[in-house]
Amino acid sequence: MKDPAANRAADGSVPTSSINDAERRARANKPDPPASAGMVLIPGSTFLMGANNGMRYETPAHEVKLESFWMDAHEVTVAEFARFVAATGYKTEAERFGWSGVFDIRIGEWAHVDGANWRAPEGRGSQTMPNEPVTQVSWNDASEYARWAGKRLPTEAEWEYAARGGLEGKEYSWGDELRPAGKPVANWWQGTFPERNTKEDGFLMRASVKSFKPNGYGLYDMAGNVWEWCADWYADGYYSQSPRENPTGVVSGAERVMRGGSFLCAENFCTNYRVAGRGHSTPDTGLNNVGFRCAKGV
Repeated sequence: MKDPAANRAADGSVPTSSINDAERRARANKPDPPASAGMVLIPGSTFLMGANNGMRYETPAHEVKLESFWMDAHEVTVAEFARFVAATGYKTEAERFGWSGVFDIRIGEWAHVDGANWRAPEGRGSQTMPNEPVTQVSWNDASEYARWAGKRLPTEAEWEYAARGGLEGKEYSWGDELRPAGKPVANWWQGTFPERNTKEDGFLMRASVKSFKPNGYGLYDMAGNVWEWCADWYADGYYSQSPRENPTGVVSGAERVMRGGSFLCAENFCTNYRVAGRGHSTPDTGLNNVGFRCAKGV
């Protein structure tokens, strides 16, 4: 390989193009990190986070630089969470409280429901499937699972970068059209919320993971299905003061960030299946439309 020093100018400097060429060659020759089962390697880069035409708390669009990281290919499932509980005896906050928040589709309202937890998300007698995303887990519960699994929750910046799937400046993780070819490509509420769900996507509530095509990075359900907890504390105006490199949110707060929207998001309500959409709730909150996925460093 030709030494960049061979291209030195008379003043001893090295042309920038030669330095960039050398960096590219070095990166190309660097071996990939060991594969992590069930995770996707997200290559570090710079991207535009947020939006200038969204909700106030999604603005301004700002440049963020991230290091490479691993991200779960799909949301943590009921079966995966069950293995964690079997290994540790862990009890979620909803189990300890004896109740949790449930959106009752029959009446179109939220309610505190006795017996609602990750095993029975809508309350006693309700069921969930092993390959559905686990719900009724608080931020605290999700963090405990991640620690047990040798992982962590993704930062909000990591989550949005991964959700974009390599598409810069697009409205959704698949592009700018909500319904490519006239069909929904994620699990969100079609029809008028909360009165009527036409189920064009085939689902009334949670969908099994991998029910829809992945994004450009190979990640499933980065829009809709269930909200996903992120590591950061939430702050409305954080984007205006966010550091450029590897931001991790404000140092403290009352609520944690959630991303991705859920099966309850509709065109007339909560359009947070948009890739810049943001949500938040207290870290002890469990709901039947909130789950999580994990990340870890390289």
